[in-house]
Amino acid sequence: MTFAFSAATLGIDFGTSNSAAACRVPGQAARLLPLEGGATGMPTALFFNTEEQRTHFGRDAMAQYLEGEEGRLMRSLKSLLGSSLLQEKTAVHGRLVSYQDIIGIFLRHVADQARHALDGRLPERVVLGRPVHFVDAHPERDRLAQESLAAAARTAGLGEVSFQLEPIAAALDYEQRLERESVVLVVDIGGGTSDFTVVRLGPEQARHADRTQDILATTGVHIGGTDFDHRLNVEQLMPLLGYRHLGPSGREVPSRVFFDLSTWHLIQWLYSPKAPASARALRSDYRDLHLHQRLMRVLEAREGHRLANAVEQAKIAASSRHAAAAVELGWLEPDLAAEITPEVLGRQLQGLLQQVVACAAECVQQAGVAAPDAIYLTGGSSALRTLRDALRRQFPGVPQVEGDLFGGVATGLAYA
Repeated sequence: MTFAFSAATLGIDFGTSNSAAACRVPGQAARLLPLEGGATGMPTALFFNTEEQRTHFGRDAMAQYLEGEEGRLMRSLKSLLGSSLLQEKTAVHGRLVSYQDIIGIFLRHVADQARHALDGRLPERVVLGRPVHFVDAHPERDRLAQESLAAAARTAGLGEVSFQLEPIAAALDYEQRLERESVVLVVDIGGGTSDFTVVRLGPEQARHADRTQDILATTGVHIGGTDFDHRLNVEQLMPLLGYRHLGPSGREVPSRVFFDLSTWHLIQWLYSPKAPASARALRSDYRDLHLHQRLMRVLEAREGHRLANAVEQAKIAASSRHAAAAVELGWLEPDLAAEITPEVLGRQLQGLLQQVVACAAECVQQAGVAAPDAIYLTGGSSALRTLRDALRRQFPGVPQVEGDLFGGVATGLAYA
């Protein structure tokens, strides 16, 4: 048994919005590991509680922030990989650490939870997922992004990890339930990227040790759920704070603060002392000072993440129910209202979805097939109804199969 376990594989899906881990012992099926209570999926979020001097993770981190505890919330750290911001330092519990180190803190927590689920022992072999492109059209920054993630994994005590493309990992997960040979388009829409693979899958193909020839094409674009949230936030909520508001001079209020306030991984920079001071100076650019007061209320109370979370939840509700969903804003101002409707999703996300679907079509074209036998959907943002409708228009008659949206990549990594 000792030998079998040492040959086991731990797969970790470090996602922009959510993370998961799975373990597979040779000869057995992979199993997802609980990372937060009994939940196998965990939001990729940290909250540094300044009063307790403790770090909270996942749903607990979000709850701490939304309950008004004193501290800092960080989300979407994966989006920093490949950027110069990754090595910037910030104060955490009285010491300066880089954002790469904070990724290491999160991965260490994932490793500790996995170790606990595996009776105190981690497999020697660890496979991390990676998108097809961390950074679009920039191979050097893409290489640095993977190296930075590997360094963060070493900081977390995971040793030298190997990597597998996330859509290929999703394909390996889907293959476990196939009964016949198929050519499948794997669609993995995460928080930060949309990745595609056309691959031959099936019981016969699964017997091959080398699957290189089964991968017909891979493509990816740096667009995901956080980009959808950003777009909705900018267009539907930021006007309530002054975005596109014409001031006394007839010019629009400078827009930088609204774009940063709508971007998950940039919100934390608005909590520095300089940001509210800069926003305060915008007062003379407003004709309606009530809009400026709302902006200052959000910044001074450090409620940017709360605003972004309200948009995200309304997006999910509008898509899943196919009906209008209110954006909860009573905490900002009594009776202040906004909503996300299916029509808003279709209109505001049209341009982004066109790019995503074009990338999927390019993958099929590169694979040299007329059409796939099936489309396998994974990644939390693949649940978006408007995305699925766009894929149906691009690939009419091709059945869409929903996988484990939050655990499928981690499970596939354990098979990698």
